Amino acid sequence: MITFISGRVHSVRADSLTVVTAGLGRRVHVTPQLAADTRHGAEIDLHTVLVVREDSLTLYGFAGEDERDLFETLQTISGIGPRLALAVLSVLSPDELRAAIASGDQVPLTKVPGVGKKVAARLMLELAGNIDTSVARPAPGRAPAAPPAVAAQVVDALVGLGWRQAQAESAVEDTAAGLNDPTVSELLKAALRALGART
Repeated sequence: MITFISGRVHSVRADSLTVVTAGLGRRVHVTPQLAADTRHGAEIDLHTVLVVREDSLTLYGFAGEDERDLFETLQTISGIGPRLALAVLSVLSPDELRAAIASGDQVPLTKVPGVGKKVAARLMLELAGNIDTSVARPAPGRAPAAPPAVAAQVVDALVGLGWRQAQAESAVEDTAAGLNDPTVSELLKAALRALGART
């Protein structure tokens, strides 16, 4: 089991990083927010989960243990695989997920691509007994992304999460107008809220 990886970032995609450790480049799937906040050549520490399938080995990485633990907990629910678990954590922070579970509010979960009302209800029911909604261990702070490519990065991230290109561009255009020099994370969260409100 690979639970931690530390190394230099060789390349950054909308939903993954290639991290060089001991001369080897390892592709690590991450949330769009983490990818957007990471720079080529930077040193990075990631808490990881290795998902083993018959035909593949896939590494998922997180800034903090809390996100990693929730990622694993989400996959204990029938029908929730690693891609959907990562999508949940791309839309909701650990604290936002706990708050939704604690309050019984399904709406935040329905903003996740691939999660409808029935799946959201099942997630609420099963997570209620599996996570401690009174404890939050926020992930370490991350440096803000450079503003010039913010809109393009957010559109790419939304498309990677399953939204259509036109939907992503429209949401980014609409939400960017109401924000003052947003970071990628800020604009991404605002765009996701807008897209969730439209569904």
